[in-house]
Amino acid sequence: MLTEKFAQTALVSAVVGAAYLAVAAVSPTNAQTAKPAVEKCYGISKAGENSCAAANGSHGCAGQSKVTFSGQDFKEVPAGTCATMKGEAKPFEGMNSKMKG
Repeated sequence: MLTEKFAQTALVSAVVGAAYLAVAAVSPTNAQTAKPAVEKCYGISKAGENSCAAANGSHGCAGQSKVTFSGQDFKEVPAGTCATMKGEAKPFEGMNSKMKG
């Protein structure tokens, strides 16, 4: 009787363990679900390509910028890349003089 109970417990444990492994195999990991780090980069977006509202409130949504390279409009870029794109981490007045176009 003790051997039969042990066998049942072992079988239940094996089934539960297999079910856990199956769920873990199909569940996305944190690395797969984590969004990449981004930063706001002002003065690099072309007209109509901004990521969100203007800093000065001239418009309230993505894609509504009417001016190219405005210091009030930003694009979200991978973290740490704004300076290499000739942008600024904070809004500024006027146009981005580092950009051509």
